[in-house]
Amino acid sequence: MKKFSGTWKDAFFASPGPTSVRKAAVLCLKGVCMGSADVIPGVSGGTIALITGIYKNLIAALRSFDLAVVQKIAALDFKGAIAQIHTRFLLVLFLGIVTAILSLARLMNYLLHYHPVPTWSLFFGLIIASVLIVGKQVTGWIGKAGICFIAGIISGSIIVNLIPINTPEALWFIFLCGFVAICAMILPGISGAFILLILGKYEFITGTLRNPFLMQNIIVIFVFCFGCLIGLAAFSRVLNYLLSKYQNLTLAFLAGLITGSLQKIWPWKEVIETQIIRGKEHVIWGHAILPATLGLEFFTALFMAILGFVSVWVIERMSRG
Repeated sequence: MKKFSGTWKDAFFASPGPTSVRKAAVLCLKGVCMGSADVIPGVSGGTIALITGIYKNLIAALRSFDLAVVQKIAALDFKGAIAQIHTRFLLVLFLGIVTAILSLARLMNYLLHYHPVPTWSLFFGLIIASVLIVGKQVTGWIGKAGICFIAGIISGSIIVNLIPINTPEALWFIFLCGFVAICAMILPGISGAFILLILGKYEFITGTLRNPFLMQNIIVIFVFCFGCLIGLAAFSRVLNYLLSKYQNLTLAFLAGLITGSLQKIWPWKEVIETQIIRGKEHVIWGHAILPATLGLEFFTALFMAILGFVSVWVIERMSRG
């Protein structure tokens, strides 16, 4: 295998990614939007990637981590590996994601705790607009596309209504949690954090991150991250194949998946089960209900839903421009 003969700079710019400062800034902004969505339990950054037009690029970038890259790393051809991986795309995108998570996590936590109805309403409007935008890309709703859409709705509804269960803390199950959660995270409409809640391992995993230098926690984090890595490598290939060969049907299913997850975002819920996570009470299972009155809270929620709806259309128009 021939090694990359250029400099580190040559390797970096040989990798796929934005070709100008403006394009890099726009991609970073899309990463900020994805990170903002990932902070919210029940909202997927994959949805934002889909409506901003970078979903296929994201899947292709994740798919670039293949056997050839492993062989280059094993041969100490690190420059060749950087050139083959979509380094520039992923670096700029993840910069935006990490920036949003670090800067907005505390704010979103406050808003969800003290102003839950307006906050959920904002994201409900966002998700409705997302369904319409993804739906615009589907042609021929009668027939197979319609069946895939309904299948997506059913799948999303089943997933968001699963009841959290008690599960083992064995390393094989931690690996499985990483594998499944990362697959959910790159699927529009499904939150990886919510999947960890269903699997009964959200508090356990986040707890290890608070003391990451304890030996037992290091092992858990490593196994979980290894599961995430394998999940990304495998599932990104599946998605890339489906988007390449069956794009229309896949988009119809993803639109249905987002639609089915809407009930998780509905602002008014009858609380059935809560869980204390890192000292705070979180609603993890509840039924959607209608607002009790048409007062100030209702009209505030309506305004926030419209704001979320319009914001998505603005983002989508900017992405096309």
